[in-house]
Parts: sequence; structure tokens; C-alpha cells
Amino acid sequence: MIAAYGSIDSVDPAQATTVIALQLISALGDPLYAIDGQGAIQPKLARALPRLSDDGLTATIPLRQGVLFHDGTPFDADAMAFSLRRFLAIGKLSYVVGDRISAVRVTGPYELQLDLRRPFSPLAKLLSFASLTPISPTAYANYEAGFRPNAFVGTGPYELRLQSPQLQRLEPFAQYWGEAPRNDGIALVGMSTSTSLYGAISSGNVDVLLSTSLEPEQQSALHQQANQGQLREGAGPALGIGYITLLTDRPPLDNQTLRRALAFSLDRELLTKRVTDKLRPPLRGLVPPKLPGALAAWPRADASRARQLLQQEGYCSGEVLPLQLTYRSNVPTDRLLALSWQEWLRSRLGDCVRLDLTGMESTTAYRQLGDGAFQMILLDWMGDYPDADNYLTPLLGCTQSEGNRCLEGDSASGGSFWTAPGLEEKLRLSNERRGQARLDLLDAVQREAANGVPYLPMWQTRPRAWARNSITAPQFDGSGRLNFASLSRRSLP
Repeated sequence: MIAAYGSIDSVDPAQATTVIALQLISALGDPLYAIDGQGAIQPKLARALPRLSDDGLTATIPLRQGVLFHDGTPFDADAMAFSLRRFLAIGKLSYVVGDRISAVRVTGPYELQLDLRRPFSPLAKLLSFASLTPISPTAYANYEAGFRPNAFVGTGPYELRLQSPQLQRLEPFAQYWGEAPRNDGIALVGMSTSTSLYGAISSGNVDVLLSTSLEPEQQSALHQQANQGQLREGAGPALGIGYITLLTDRPPLDNQTLRRALAFSLDRELLTKRVTDKLRPPLRGLVPPKLPGALAAWPRADASRARQLLQQEGYCSGEVLPLQLTYRSNVPTDRLLALSWQEWLRSRLGDCVRLDLTGMESTTAYRQLGDGAFQMILLDWMGDYPDADNYLTPLLGCTQSEGNRCLEGDSASGGSFWTAPGLEEKLRLSNERRGQARLDLLDAVQREAANGVPYLPMWQTRPRAWARNSITAPQFDGSGRLNFASLSRRSLP
């Protein structure tokens, strides 16, 4: 039995959006491509990497033969096209793909052709997105324009035998085309509190705990138990980032110098140690360091430099800059981080800056981001697929701007409202170029963002799982998903 945080209201790939739902779908289905533990792209239901036309606007994908859906329907190009077209039409996360793919065409029984809106070099990584796993056109014939939340019929190593919000039962698919699971099935149970999750693994009521939603001290305790041989721990790639969004289009943080002062006031090394016991390493960029194109462009903490910049703007000599930081009240680490930064500022720059704190439930906060409701707010992000584009575009993308102010686009809906002349063009070109030319553009985008300081990167997060000693160590793929099929019982000495 595996325990995880949250409930699963839908297992329809076009409807599911939560981390745990996409984790489940990744065990029940196969994407065209997968990212292995070393970060390399591996064909799954595709037989090879996409073949691009000379202008980069057409991608041809050969498909694997001899694959069956769980209901016995053969997998072929028509089935893959059905799934992609359905996702583009009704998918909750269809914007991830719809901005890239304009049409899906079948050019042979096992050959698919994608028309792209513009050249997109990380296409194979995009097609590793769990929501793009194909579903049986037979089973979903009556759901082409609507969702089927309580059933899943895909091609993966497991079949879904039971679905409820708190419990899912998976059994191995006897006719799976690939390597069979090493276990006889999985029960996935959802829990709603950190205390219940921690208690479940501590008491032995579950075999594996999959969650990054535990209280920091509980994660630290499980990590220590693993180091002492009491549990078996597995960690995936650090693809999650935590950051602070700054409202840049109105006073006082429309002042770039003040934003730069804040960048120098964030002692990531101290704060990550205090809040997460070093389980979340410091981050000085918007792209996880292990991904190609990542750049640590934000400065290290320097209280004297922060003071100098604040003094330059008239503070620290009887004038204190009041700032408001909102943290998500239902995210355990947010409040601890907010309090720790508040104390750091009070002790080092108390005559210059006063940080006031407000807690707000995350769902409420997300609804208000695009309204410019928060002067500063703690947030996090994990890309839908592991590529620099899926971090920079959601944070910096801007389709309509006026100087350094973003009027429409991701930057506005995300609450920073910052851009720079020519930045959107650099982002676009970075997705069309390959090799060093692409890396150079990604470098330029990140340096410009670090200079403009619309965000303060804080830390990077790795998905973790803990197993009882009677279970093999948890393993993750390169997209941060736990490999259910690798889990098995082991003989103890």
C-alpha cells in the first residue's frame, strides 16, 4: 500500500491536474516518450525521436506496434490521434500543448504527424507529459467531448480496478507490451493531513509513503530514520522550485533598486537549513540546476549591499520600508520560511525594512494572483515536463507589454507583471534554436530576469518516498514520478 497526500477526483488525463493524479496516470498509461533517471529521452510508444521537416513546422513520429489497451483495443496512429485531439479540445491543461501543436494527422497505420505553430526544439520532452498518455478510443467513444473521471483505459503496466477519491487499486496488465511489474498490484490511498501520513508509515500501516507535503520536521525525521537503516528512502530529480513573487507594477516594488535590495537580503543557505534541515537546497535561478540551460544568476545574500541600496532610496536613516509578504497557510514550509526571513530582516536590517506577514489558503491566493493582490507572495512550481522552457515561459511570458510592465500573459497572471523589451522574442527564439545557440538565449533571458528581479528564487525540491525495510527502495523517473512497477517485497536477513 502506498500513501500520498490529497484525493483523486478524476483519472481522466484530460481532466486531472493534481500531482498525485498525474502520478497515478503515469503508472496506468504510457506516453510517447519518457525521461529516464539520468534525464535522457527514451521512446516509449514512439519508436524513435520526432523527425522534423526542414522548416521545423512538421514532426513525424513512428509508433510502436503490438501494443494493446487494457480493453484489448489495438494501439495505433488513429488511437494516438484520437487521444491528442481530445486533449487539445477539452484538456484542462491543453494550453501546455495547444500553444505548440496546431493539428494532428495520421499518415500511416503506425505513423503520426504533428503540425507545429512554430519550431519547438524540446518537442520530445513535451510529449513525455503524463496528460498525453493515450486512452482507448473504444472505451472513450462516448467521451470525446466530455470527461470520464472514474475509469482509465490505457496501455500501461497496470489496470485500474477501483477508483474512489481516497483509494485506487491497480493490478498488473497481463498483456502489457513492456517489462511486467515486480509486484502483484498497488493500493494507493490518499490522506488529508501531514500527521496522518507520518503516522501511517511510522506505524507500519502502509508500505510506502509518497509525499512532499509533510511538515518539515517530519520529513527530516523520516530522512534520519532512513540514514539509520530504519526505512528505505528514494528521491527523484529536483524539478520543483520555490520562489517569492514581487509585484513590480506599483509602489514600492516598482522601484528596481528596492527589488535588488531584497535580492541581497535573502540568505538562502541559512533559511533552507533552518526551515528544511537542508532537504531543499538553495536556488539562485528560475530553472532547476540539473536541467540544460539553468543559470544561478541571482546574487548571494549580502546584508551590507542590501543596506547600501536601501540607503540609496532614502531608507535606514529614520525611514523604514514597510513590506507585506503573503504565505500559503496550508503549506507547512511557507509559514516557517516567512517567519525566518522576517527575523533575519529584523536582526540585520531592522532599521531599514519591516516585513509584515499574512497567511492565506492557497486556492484563494491563486485566484487573486492575476489581480495584483499581493505585494509579495511565496509560491512554488514544477514544470509539466523537464525543460527550461517550462519554467521560464510560465513565469516570464508576456504577450502584451508597455515598457517593463506586462499587460497580458503569464507574467501578469502570475502576479509579477514584469517584462523587458525584447524578452518575449528571446524566449520564443530559445524554443526554436538548438544546442549552444539555445543555451545562449536561455542565459540571456535569465540574466535579464535576475537584473529586473520580478522573483526571488528560494529553493529546489525533490520528490521523496519512504518505504518499510521489507520493500525495495523507491525509484523515480526523470519526470519526478515514482515507479510503482519497480516496487517489490524483499527478503530480510
